[in-house]
Amino acid sequence: MTVGASSSPEKSRPSIFWLLAAIVVPLVGIVARIDIRDREKLPSDGAFVLAPNHHSEIDPLIVAVATWRMGRAPRFLAKESLFRVPVLGAALRATGMVPVARSRGAAAQALAQAKELAAKRNGVIVYPEGTLTRDPALWPMRGKSGAVRLALAGDLPLIPMAQWGAQALMPRYGKLSLFPPRKPMTVVVGDAVDLSDLRGRTDQAAISEGTERLMAAITGLLEQLRGETAPPERWDPSQHGQTETGKL
Repeated sequence: MTVGASSSPEKSRPSIFWLLAAIVVPLVGIVARIDIRDREKLPSDGAFVLAPNHHSEIDPLIVAVATWRMGRAPRFLAKESLFRVPVLGAALRATGMVPVARSRGAAAQALAQAKELAAKRNGVIVYPEGTLTRDPALWPMRGKSGAVRLALAGDLPLIPMAQWGAQALMPRYGKLSLFPPRKPMTVVVGDAVDLSDLRGRTDQAAISEGTERLMAAITGLLEQLRGETAPPERWDPSQHGQTETGKL
């Protein structure tokens, strides 16, 4: 079944997302033409973890609009410190964004977040790379554990996503390019990553295995979009003298 606006409880109830969507979606439509493939693979109801690749500062906006068009409210993980910023913090809370506290243990935090997502039947978008890819050719780099921890903690569907084209609107660490308008972008949703054999485990071996499966799924989807084959090994910033925060 194709997920449409009428199929999701999140879009049948009034919320602040309605107001945001009324403003943001038409604006994005002016600068980007987003094609969504296999949208039926995103659950139309219930909690989930959606994990996209990340190669442009503007691609969260593209992912958010695509998620809304697929019938789900786009909620992201956000640093807990942002929730303490006046106005911004209120906006994050009103839209149900999920706070990440560095002071809390990863396992305990994931369990608490997963329970809340399941109770509210909400989805959350988690960038498994944690930041913009450092790969020179914009392939997904080494993944981090957050998305898999969250999925395992709550036995939630872990949905890989790949998107391509946002770099034409805003190159990595580059400037916004508005012309020509309606730049083509494609988003594809994959089958849920099978974590059934890892269920109930929180050890590092299980987390690493789950993360590898997720990154392989995302890379495979991106290969389809680009019509190319990714390098045999994912880029690891630590092996190239790079930090994982800030500009290259």
